[in-house]
Amino acid sequence: MRQIQLDDQLYQEAQRRASAAGFATVDRYVADVLQNDLHEETENLDHLFTPERLAHIDRAAAQIDADQGISAEHVRDHFRQKHKAS
Repeated sequence: MRQIQLDDQLYQEAQRRASAAGFATVDRYVADVLQNDLHEETENLDHLFTPERLAHIDRAAAQIDADQGISAEHVRDHFRQKHKAS
């Protein structure tokens, strides 16, 4: 396996983005970013459904199934109030 080098600032940004996207490691995040860039022309989107992203989707679906989600009416009210405030 090959290695690449990143300066500290770039690594810290990659680390922040990896964490925010639910990746277990910076290596997995960087590999995913590169894979997406290198295979940009493909129509197959399977590579976007990483185990981390699928787990996030499963957690969200479980919350919705347990009636812990946000209702559509609550979302509409939120945006109505936001629109009035602007």
